[in-house]
Amino acid sequence: MLEIEIDGQKLEVPDGSTVMDAANRLGLHIPHFCYHKKLSIAANCRMCLVQVERAPKPLPACATPVTNGMKVQTHSEQAVTAQKGVMEFLLINHPLDCPICDQGGECQLQDLAVGYGASSSRYQEEKRVVMNKNLGPLISTDMTRCIHCTRCVRFGQEIAGVMELGMANRGEHSEIMTFVGHTVDSELSGNMIDLCPVGALTSKPFRYSARTWELSRRKTVSPHDSLGSNLIVQVKHDEVKRVLPLENEDVNECWISDRDRFSYEALNGEERLTKPMIKQNGQWLEVDWQTALEYAASSLRRVTDEHGAGKVGMLAAPYATVEELYLGAQLMRGLGGGSIDTRLRQSDFGLDGKLSGTPWLGMKIADVSKLNAALVVGSFLRKDHPLLAQRLRQAARRGTRVSALGVSGEDWLMTTHARVTVAPSQLAAELAGLVKAAADIRGVAAPAAAASASVSDAARRIAQSLIDDGARAIFLGAVVQQHAQAAGLHALAQELARLTGATLGYLGEGANSVGAAVVGAQTGLNPQQMFAGDLRACVLLHAEPELDAANPAAAVEALKRADTVIVMSPFKTGLDYADCLLPVSPFTETSGTFVSIEGRIQSFHAVVRPKGETRPAWKVLRVLGSMLELGGFRFDSSEQVRDEALSGATGWLPEYKLGNTASDVACATPAAVEGLQRVADFPIYRNDALARRAPALAATRDSAVPSARISTGTAQAAGLATAKRVRVRSAAGACELDLTLDDTVPASCVRVSAGWPQTAPLGALSGTLNVEAV
Repeated sequence: MLEIEIDGQKLEVPDGSTVMDAANRLGLHIPHFCYHKKLSIAANCRMCLVQVERAPKPLPACATPVTNGMKVQTHSEQAVTAQKGVMEFLLINHPLDCPICDQGGECQLQDLAVGYGASSSRYQEEKRVVMNKNLGPLISTDMTRCIHCTRCVRFGQEIAGVMELGMANRGEHSEIMTFVGHTVDSELSGNMIDLCPVGALTSKPFRYSARTWELSRRKTVSPHDSLGSNLIVQVKHDEVKRVLPLENEDVNECWISDRDRFSYEALNGEERLTKPMIKQNGQWLEVDWQTALEYAASSLRRVTDEHGAGKVGMLAAPYATVEELYLGAQLMRGLGGGSIDTRLRQSDFGLDGKLSGTPWLGMKIADVSKLNAALVVGSFLRKDHPLLAQRLRQAARRGTRVSALGVSGEDWLMTTHARVTVAPSQLAAELAGLVKAAADIRGVAAPAAAASASVSDAARRIAQSLIDDGARAIFLGAVVQQHAQAAGLHALAQELARLTGATLGYLGEGANSVGAAVVGAQTGLNPQQMFAGDLRACVLLHAEPELDAANPAAAVEALKRADTVIVMSPFKTGLDYADCLLPVSPFTETSGTFVSIEGRIQSFHAVVRPKGETRPAWKVLRVLGSMLELGGFRFDSSEQVRDEALSGATGWLPEYKLGNTASDVACATPAAVEGLQRVADFPIYRNDALARRAPALAATRDSAVPSARISTGTAQAAGLATAKRVRVRSAAGACELDLTLDDTVPASCVRVSAGWPQTAPLGALSGTLNVEAV
């Protein structure tokens, strides 16, 4: 520890701290632009110049290391003169366009100019002008305002993992720009808007729509992925205008993904359902709530009376709230044995009833940053969990050995210790090889399922990293959860965790996938059984099976056979197979609770009034239960529903409810597959109903129309090396797609994204495909 005195106040700081760090600990504000606590030190704005005793000139506080006995003055005459001088230089070329600048009212340069700027400029020459750059559909530019703090450049290099922006030229000719012909396409790019201290980078969807002082700020939680990112939603006239991060070091730090930031556009889109609708004689008619609810209740009662409650089911999205899912489960149970589930994308349910608790991350999210080694199995990590990927990226920069076993060689923008990319059918073989390698290193006999497995050099390296001292973890991603041998893969991963001493965890699919299991929203028949059986009545809660099911073609066929399908959604969806549409609130228009993958319970309130005649889904379910004369629906608030659903738990789920240990599950065995295997992913902006309908996200590269992606070697072997467009066939159907050569796809595989109407006819997320040139 070193002793330092700042403005007469003494304190001790760890060796290696800077003057800025010490000032922050005292609560003293030193003016700055380029400094940010999450980024490396650049010291190029010079605004934080301070007077240091015995130093011949002012020094930058952000880059000056503390020495023992150092005395610093942050507001002495010398320091303030230096700071005012820097401000004068910064304003020489800065345009005087504050009245039309979107950053006005929340601009660091504007704020500091009040204290350190002059009332007039001594600079009489012409100001320079910098041409704007096209950074894509999310970020708008006014580069003449740029003060070259390089926060955006450092963010790309250090946090997002890709240097999409850089500085070219020198002196006053310096410009921040992209590489020639490129746009900014990172899934975290919107954070550059928050980091920019001036109006050079602003939000393109938000541009010119409101002033910061006109906006109300309300807290909420992201519904998109299972991390539970904390958000600030800014509202004007009961309309969401902007979404920003709410800092929480234990969850999302000070970042959010672009999906969290820009999906709000869908809330005000043309596809919003604002009035109840009933289909009569093939035509959709708008009706009042009483008529719609009576229709829904009578339809469910009729099917139950004629066919039994076993023919009634509810399918919910994993981002429905705890309150909605609990009342949905109550409704199905009250009917006498109906089924409810949120796992539409799964095809293997062999773990049901065999796990020690609800599948979860296995640790706190913040502890991911402290791991010494991690193995991620079967995940499109950057797109499935952008902020968790960011945590692992920072950990890798500090020396964490991050390894990957998956079905895609996509660049995670981090240094990986070892990486194995295989066809989906070979995941079991590679996991078995890891188990055998770990057993060999430990000097114990390998389990029977892995005794004859072949062990590669990469497997030995991964196994050794998981055995070495320190915190280690094995994370199972969406590919494993959606795999046809999901239970067997879990058993192999569990054996690997047992042999290595690593923690086994799941990267959950939805914002409330943990909460769904805890409140009993996965009971009765699973989705596969519902679709394969004689389903007579179905309630869809925020779900879109035509895009989200493990087999969309089979799901739609089953729904069309049903006597009645009731859709509860904020959007006009299911028009082909539904009989009744009930407009229910998205997360911004209802109170509710999400349980994240670490077991954190986060409740939130509505930030705007419901649009049109939209109603919170928990209230709609409560009324339906009462109309059907079922018990257990007397709730006056969502808080009462939450308390009953979670048995009064607040803050965190009790540990006994969480568990990834399975018993009586056989390990998966390698499957011999002939032909081209499908590798299916859900693109980041096609992953849920809200993100799909956001215009700005739809214009990004990640929302490009799907193509059939195949490696160069596989294309040559299949005679498709020169093909531009192909017909892709499966046992369920066919579609025509452009062909893209992509060497991140494993041999003998074709990657075709799910979540698109164009690819839904292919049916199952796995299996073999036939690809031929058109």
